[in-house]
Amino acid sequence: MFKTLKRVASYARPYIIYFILTVIFAAVGVALSLSVPVFIGEAVDLCVGRKLVDFSGLKKLVITLAFIVVSSTFFQWLMSLCTNKLAFLTIRDLRADIFSKLERVPISYIDRHTKGELTSRVINDIEIISDGLLQGFAQFFSGIITIIGTLIFMMTINVKIALVVVFLTPLSFIAASKITKATHASYVKQSKLRGDMVALAEEMAGNQKIVKAFVYDSRAEERFDEINRNYGKIGAKATFFSSMTNPTTRFVNGLIYAAVGLLGALGAIGSVSFIGKMSVGKLSSFLAYANQYTKPFNEISGVFAELQNAIASAQRVFDVLDEEEIPDDSDKETLTDCTGELKFTDVEFSYNPKIKLIKNFSLEVKSGERVAIVGPTGCGKSTIINLLLRFYDINSGTIEISGKNISNITRDSLRSNFGMVLQETWVFTGTVAENIAYGVPDATREQIIEAAKSVYAHGFIKRLPDGYDTVISENSGLSQGQKQLICIARIMLMDPPMLILDEATSSIDLRTEQRIQKAFTKLMNGRTSFIIAHRLSTIKNSDTILVMKNGDIIEQGNHDELMANGKFYSELYNSQFES
Repeated sequence: MFKTLKRVASYARPYIIYFILTVIFAAVGVALSLSVPVFIGEAVDLCVGRKLVDFSGLKKLVITLAFIVVSSTFFQWLMSLCTNKLAFLTIRDLRADIFSKLERVPISYIDRHTKGELTSRVINDIEIISDGLLQGFAQFFSGIITIIGTLIFMMTINVKIALVVVFLTPLSFIAASKITKATHASYVKQSKLRGDMVALAEEMAGNQKIVKAFVYDSRAEERFDEINRNYGKIGAKATFFSSMTNPTTRFVNGLIYAAVGLLGALGAIGSVSFIGKMSVGKLSSFLAYANQYTKPFNEISGVFAELQNAIASAQRVFDVLDEEEIPDDSDKETLTDCTGELKFTDVEFSYNPKIKLIKNFSLEVKSGERVAIVGPTGCGKSTIINLLLRFYDINSGTIEISGKNISNITRDSLRSNFGMVLQETWVFTGTVAENIAYGVPDATREQIIEAAKSVYAHGFIKRLPDGYDTVISENSGLSQGQKQLICIARIMLMDPPMLILDEATSSIDLRTEQRIQKAFTKLMNGRTSFIIAHRLSTIKNSDTILVMKNGDIIEQGNHDELMANGKFYSELYNSQFES
């Protein structure tokens, strides 16, 4: 817990000026508010009996009290302003760091976590940190100052009764600490379940068509209800324990207040000599301080519940920040003047060490060759691309591009030499022109339009409400095929030396596919290209076809050679035309 708090404090350190100002304004504001009971006590003593009221003195006290109350309120406002500044700036940096971290963690980490869970950590957990840790700081700190200040004022009025208050005070701490320990574990579980719930909700909401098509509604509800029930049980348990803190401390503080009132009253009437003589005014002041003294304990105990929740959320955020990053390779060689020659030598790789996937994979690709990779699902086709672009690093062996080992080349320069169109389309919220120019942000409108025309996307783009200036997103109503065309136009505009087409035309009708194949043929001319396809009719003109099965290349050659062999490729090809 303290380690987590220390890390949160490290993010607040650059804004220590706001912390210092918060301390000053809190001290001044609380000191002013604590002086009020003194003047109230004096006012009571000015009203000692009938026709014995000092109205002149009361008038001065009222004016003084009004000034003190207004000044105290002003300083409390300044304290809140500085606290909010401290909180918002700290959370801004923390959120920026976790977002930046997600850009630097390996792809394998992203693959292991759902988008909803990561989104929950970036947004929900950080908001809870802001509310529970930083926003609660002002309440906690002002409470501590109030406790110390009231104790000092009580000492000036009657030391012996003040010592009784001090002696009984640990009872509140003991009660709060016992309950806090029981609360923390529940909040940790609650935080985990919250992430699971957000992940499931996002998954179901983002794939409603699939959910409806497979009549998964009831099962999705059952899964959500199960998580929700567990979340409710854990939440109820955490809330129960945390809600016990305040009434428990109130009960203890009530006992303290009763003891002070009884002793003070006895002292005021002179029944107990060792207490000392007290005026009615001083007794009223002391009781006011006793009430103010116990009040912060109730407030601080309420902060403890939020604190436990915030610490659990902070730990989830720091778990991401502590993840291993992709090693910095800025000192490595930059790949320039890429010729497109590729060589795989004895490459081995597996996502799970216990399950072998790519074994002793070797391949040579000459510059400008068109290489198609085919095979059944799960045989390692897309894995080859992941290794080629270093989304994952190989376990052993070497991969060379233009005679250079890709492990000695910066990832950015390596990937900038590839243009990639995947089966899964991706468009971001922005104009059509901005989406096409994603890889070439300084492209002219003419270049963007020419790229769109080359993939036959210009026609449907012009029919959009604002043409190339139409704002689109993943849920803007574009068909899967139209989004795919925009993605392909994006690569056309980049004009990279090497291409990767992973089922790039799978979402497009046959007629449009034929046109795009012509555009691809033109684009691939003179460029090394990797084509992953399930429709084998689309890769008949490839220079080399690699037939993979269980991570191994079992056949290699052009279409005519593989068909003549009459082996696995021939079976795959012919099976696509069987009724």
